[in-house]
Amino acid sequence: MKPRLLMRLAAGAATTAITAALFAAPALAQAPTPTPNKGDIAFMFVSTVIVLLMTIPGLALFYGGLVRSKNMLSVLMQVFAIVCMVAIIWVVYGYSLAFTNGGSLNSYVGGLDKMFLKGVTVESMAGTFSNGVVIPELLFVCFQMTFACITPALIVGAFAERIKFPALMLFIALWVTFIYFPMAHMVWYWAGPDALGDAAKKLAEAAADAKPAAQAALDAVTADAGLAFSWGALDFAGGTVVHINAGIAGLVGSLIIGKRVGYGREQMAPHSLTLTMVGAALLWVGWFGFNCGSNLEANGTAVLAMINTFVATAAAGLAWMLSEWSAKGKPSLLGLVSGVVAGLVAITPACGFAGPMGSIVLGLVAGVVCFVFCTSIKNAVGYDDSLDVFGVHCIGGIVGAIGTGFLVAPFLGGAGIADYVSKPGELAAGEYVMATQVITQIKGVLLTLVWSGVGSAVLYKIVDIIIGLRPDEQREREGLDITEHGERAYN
Repeated sequence: MKPRLLMRLAAGAATTAITAALFAAPALAQAPTPTPNKGDIAFMFVSTVIVLLMTIPGLALFYGGLVRSKNMLSVLMQVFAIVCMVAIIWVVYGYSLAFTNGGSLNSYVGGLDKMFLKGVTVESMAGTFSNGVVIPELLFVCFQMTFACITPALIVGAFAERIKFPALMLFIALWVTFIYFPMAHMVWYWAGPDALGDAAKKLAEAAADAKPAAQAALDAVTADAGLAFSWGALDFAGGTVVHINAGIAGLVGSLIIGKRVGYGREQMAPHSLTLTMVGAALLWVGWFGFNCGSNLEANGTAVLAMINTFVATAAAGLAWMLSEWSAKGKPSLLGLVSGVVAGLVAITPACGFAGPMGSIVLGLVAGVVCFVFCTSIKNAVGYDDSLDVFGVHCIGGIVGAIGTGFLVAPFLGGAGIADYVSKPGELAAGEYVMATQVITQIKGVLLTLVWSGVGSAVLYKIVDIIIGLRPDEQREREGLDITEHGERAYN
């Protein structure tokens, strides 16, 4: 199994700058333009579509079943509307902010070179993680669009049943612009394997007097990356960008908006665990697109992500169920499916790096830790995170992100750290020091918590001033289905 560095492609935006930087180095023979493999295209096409499936209807049904029947339709509406709105924002400017060079701000956010998908055509290609392997850039745009859509949709579960629809839509538009797109850039933007390989070849073949210029060119290519990527933080499919990012934003929102009317005094049981189970099952199916598709090509690493998504998820579901059984005397379906989602969250950053046995351990840990946060700690602190977005997504994401630093270790069955420079044009095993990598992972987690936590708080306050976040008590008691949308989920 080839070692893999977790990170996505910086969709080709750096090509022009890299070419200029390498101009002083001796020219190599013109390499043939890579042609995308039809198998990779088909693989990414299916992966993209099933990530959409995990959002609508998967996430919508999972969340909808967990609320009271008077708010079922509002949750379905919120998730579906977010997908529609963010998809448009993504192609207008989101893709450009996430996956192009941002000039002086490149450590934090991209630029507007590809606003309105300028220059992205059926002929333009995006690199993967293998030298000389590409996929159509429009396909990469679509795949990343599904990530941009589901991430803000996760947030709504934290303050479900108590937010105005216009306030939610404004908040999400601001959140993806100022929180998600920069976060995706910081973690996943880089120059790509071919840019690194070409620069390393130039350096290796340069004459003595040309070495300094060639080294400077390689340094420039290496530096063309987001902040967390430049640190060496690993996140295969979105532990920081998606789950910790959305989870901490959800917690902040639940605290600022406040508890539901009657919270702790009135019965607020899920109205349909049947629909919640259906939604959880769709999430698990769609998560294979989420994790395996993040490899961007159909090879052994995608299969590694596949088996890890199976076993870590199953282990977490069992761990949560057994923990609940031991603590409360009975195992519940709600506990089982919650554990499954916690396992999916935890394996997301590690799925292309950990071995299967390491993934099982990660799932077991995530199931127990998330159970404790969603029960004992939540009850002790007293916050009203309606659908446990913080306890499952943020905490599960933290467990997975830090765990990745351990489980990537080759001596623990992991895939190791990718090195594109030591053997130019090839993917070789790089140096791995566990303490260094774990510290880097912790830095990535802290960056996400601060960026999203503080930034989200500011955005909530802005929206509250402009629109007001919460309906009045009477409207909330009547239910958001009728008061916000004028219709019911059930008649």
